[in-house]
Amino acid sequence: MENVKTFKTLSNEYRLKILTLLKEPKKHFYNETKVDEVETGVCVGEIQKLLNLTQSTTSHYLSMLEKDNLLIATRIGKWTYYRRNEEMISDFKNFILEEL
Repeated sequence: MENVKTFKTLSNEYRLKILTLLKEPKKHFYNETKVDEVETGVCVGEIQKLLNLTQSTTSHYLSMLEKDNLLIATRIGKWTYYRRNEEMISDFKNFILEEL
């Protein structure tokens, strides 16, 4: 069941915080690039700085969220940007409201 996997992914405080921060990227991140953080996403380095985690740990958490379809990754050059997958988050929210 995919929803069980999503609950497991969200059971980590940092992964949950990433989703919370990316809900309002302009409020939480200083955009050092010309990339639109709402449309394209936020660079891994900016997320890492805010969480105060190593680059490898941050990348691992982002990868987990992406594999669970909670985030969408966009590669531009050598940088990867992440934004929330609002459709998946909405589906998960509806599952909680209707099934639990």
